[in-house]
Amino acid sequence: MSLPIYLGDEVSASGYRLAGLRVRVPAAHQLPAALTAACKDAPLVLISAGIAQQLPAAQLEQLLANVTPPVVVVPDLRVQSRLADLSIRLRQQLGVLE
Repeated sequence: MSLPIYLGDEVSASGYRLAGLRVRVPAAHQLPAALTAACKDAPLVLISAGIAQQLPAAQLEQLLANVTPPVVVVPDLRVQSRLADLSIRLRQQLGVLE
């Protein structure tokens, strides 16, 4: 079975590597190819908030809407950005609106 892949900064990547995930620390110009490869090879793709901020909004929405593989934005140690409320994100991704 293939392992999940984490895409993000070096410091966070070391922690995910210790947890057993495959990690990638792509430079900005390598990001499109790294995302494509990760989505092709992994059953789950975790991307840091810093990586998510570098992506165009439409591309990020498309990645998060993917069912296979699921793509999840995780907090980044270096970037002090707030992630959207989990319940709101889940409702949006599942298409369930209040």
